[in-house]
Formats: sequence, C-alpha cells, structure tokens
Amino acid sequence: MPPLTDTPLRYGAISRALHWGMALLFLAQFLSAAAHWALPRENPVRELLWSYHSDLGLTLFALVLLRGIWGLLNMGRRPVETGPLAGAARIGHAVLYALMIIVPGVRILSAIGGTRGLDYLGFELVPARAAEIAWTQVPVAWHGEMGWVLALVILGHIAMAVGYHRLLRNDGTLARMAG
Repeated sequence: MPPLTDTPLRYGAISRALHWGMALLFLAQFLSAAAHWALPRENPVRELLWSYHSDLGLTLFALVLLRGIWGLLNMGRRPVETGPLAGAARIGHAVLYALMIIVPGVRILSAIGGTRGLDYLGFELVPARAAEIAWTQVPVAWHGEMGWVLALVILGHIAMAVGYHRLLRNDGTLARMAG
C-alpha cells in the first residue's frame, strides 16, 4: 500500500486521490457549463447537467481548500521540480490555485449578498436576502469568463504534464502523480 503522505520520490495516496478526484469533478463541471452555454433552453440534457453545477462547484471549492491545506502540510516532503521551467511551474500552480478559489469565491460572495441565497445538496447555507447588497454582485459578472480561463489553465497544466514532462523530458513527473 502506498504511503498516505507525500515523499520526495512520489505524491502520497491522499494527494493523488485529491488530484485525480478533482480532475474528474472539474471535467463534469466544465461539461455542465459547456452544455449550459451550447444547448438551447428547455433542453433536458442542458437542464440535467446544469442542475448539479452549483453543488459541484461548492464541492470543488471545499476540495481545493482541503487540497491546499494538505499540500502545505506536506510541503517539505513533496517531490521538488527542477529544471529550466521550475519557476514557471510554481507560477502556473499559483495561478491555478488562485483561479480555483476565486471562480467559486465570487459566486459564493454573490450568494451571501443576493436575493436567492445558497443551497448545498438541498441544505440552506445562506438564506435569501430581501434586498441584495450591490457590491457583492459586481464580481460575479465575471464568474463564467473566469471559469473558462480556469479551464484553459487546466488544459495548459495537462499539456505541460503530458507534453513537456512525459514526452519531451520523460522525467517521471507524471508517474509521481499517477501512482
């Protein structure tokens, strides 16, 4: 059985489970957004996929926070990126995490100050307000656009893992996360 925590040679079982589990959930999230954008209103597939968008977004937000905490706890034990693009990798991961927090964060802020409230799996987290707080609604106008920027950054992350680390360098980086 692989170790739960990270080691200098590979990521532990918890880091890998969070990484790949979140990858699948992000795929589902982007599929729901794409269907909402591409399919006509009243389309049953569009409505089905969109029905879980908010719950999935909140789940991903919680997992991002958990994964960030887990990463910080394992910081001294993790595999270290070396090579000419090590600095770019750190910046890329920082941008990735920032977007994974900001994109759902602006939607949560909007719910806190909005008239619809916020539910999670049928449980009310934030009650609806009688009147919205105007400034909380401003950043949510960019929620969708930032979500697509996040999708592009994720595609860049995949391209670097497969294209650069696996095909060009064959340095084992992908294997350390794949398990």
